[in-house]
Amino acid sequence: MYTEELNAAKILIVDDEVTNLNVLYKVLGDRGHDVLVASSGAEALEVINQGCPDLVLLDLMMPGIDGLEVCRRLRAAESAHPLPILFLTASNEEQNILDAFAMGATDYVLKPFRADEVCARVETQLQVGRLLRALAEKNDELTEKNDELAQKNAVLEAEMARSNQLSERLNLWARREDKHWGLAGFVGQSPTIRKILSEIELLQQADSTSVLITGESGTGKELIARAIHVTSRRGDEPFVAVSCAAIPVDLAESLLFGHKQGAFTGAERDQSGYFDLANGGTLFLDEVGEMPLDLQSKLLRVLEEREVWPLGAAQGHVIDVRILAATNTDLQQGIAMGAFRRDLYYRLARFIVEVPPLRQRRDDIELLARHFLGLFTEEMGVGVPELSSEALALLQRHAYPGNVRELKNVIERALLESRGADIQPHHLHLEASISSITEGESRLPVDAFVEELPFNFAEVEVALFQRALRQTRGNVSEAARLLGVDRNKLYRKLPKKPSQG
Repeated sequence: MYTEELNAAKILIVDDEVTNLNVLYKVLGDRGHDVLVASSGAEALEVINQGCPDLVLLDLMMPGIDGLEVCRRLRAAESAHPLPILFLTASNEEQNILDAFAMGATDYVLKPFRADEVCARVETQLQVGRLLRALAEKNDELTEKNDELAQKNAVLEAEMARSNQLSERLNLWARREDKHWGLAGFVGQSPTIRKILSEIELLQQADSTSVLITGESGTGKELIARAIHVTSRRGDEPFVAVSCAAIPVDLAESLLFGHKQGAFTGAERDQSGYFDLANGGTLFLDEVGEMPLDLQSKLLRVLEEREVWPLGAAQGHVIDVRILAATNTDLQQGIAMGAFRRDLYYRLARFIVEVPPLRQRRDDIELLARHFLGLFTEEMGVGVPELSSEALALLQRHAYPGNVRELKNVIERALLESRGADIQPHHLHLEASISSITEGESRLPVDAFVEELPFNFAEVEVALFQRALRQTRGNVSEAARLLGVDRNKLYRKLPKKPSQG
């Protein structure tokens, strides 16, 4: 095929006159082209079947299969559609020329021809061919990109449709679920829970103050966010919860702020974002520490200006949304690492609610367990079974890496397995995370463990790692989660096994 570096092309000359073949072979060959020859239409078709050339010089009048028929067959072949075909004709009759173009000719040269004219027309058609190929490649690239954008837009449309449905349902749901999501939905008597309840009551009147809720996964951060919303003057307005970790990066800005028709390929109509869905109410940004930096700056602008600019919009519009954010990571550490904006942190953290892990509020475990038993039996329409003292003791010793969510799941499964009978230890499935206080350690005060620690920090770290591994029966992932460290760090601290052989 055509080689641009050498400006050469494969050219087929078809003519029943040997003199013409010889002249054209030499002229085009001297120009650096790879020249093929055929003295009949049938021979030309055989040559083309072996490999399509870049251009064909085709005699119009030949015995047997003439030039028009050769051209017709070439145009019928898929692979030869873009092939330039120049007719060589001794006839100057207009009808013959029109017939040639009707069959698919791209140009013609009258006999007797001049060599410089043939070369000029050949070079022109080759250049047109190069441009057409480049254009086709560009079109293929654009088609591929358009298909990709169309797929992304389909995902966006589905997500926004789901969000619209959720917004309508949540609006109604929030009005009738004060029992579950208001202050009455909180269970516990520990000092930390009483402190959180007082903070929620304090926030009832400050219904525009941004709140940052911190705590491990499963501690009930969304429950607190909903309680703040329901007990505020915005309680009858929408509550829209968004997981920042689950938003596709390419769609994040459009999902949050919306877009206008034509903002990007596939944007066939205006679409509202989460801010618009929550207008008048509350937008809950869960896992806010996972938000990309470039989106953080745009979020900060919206929070400061109280104005949303949809993608493709010529101007923004004012919104009235209260922002509640939650994180299970240390945002101050994220700021130090350059992963979170300091100014956004202070904008979100106007008021901070710290939610403790369940292992730090063990006084609430029994109350929570009985509360969940009551909720599930009410849903199932059965009586509330007893929680045996042995089962309760096992629940109170558990580490709960999944926090309140884990306890809720354990109680639900225990109720199903007990079939209405009293909850016994064998109904509790706690194998995923072994008790944080083992039988041997239950009698060892914390102070005694501290007294036994060495003064060397490195040795203290090893001692803590070993204790965590004992409590989790060698489960490295669970031990790492219990300690709040990356498990790779724990692997590096493990004693190396002696090599075999």
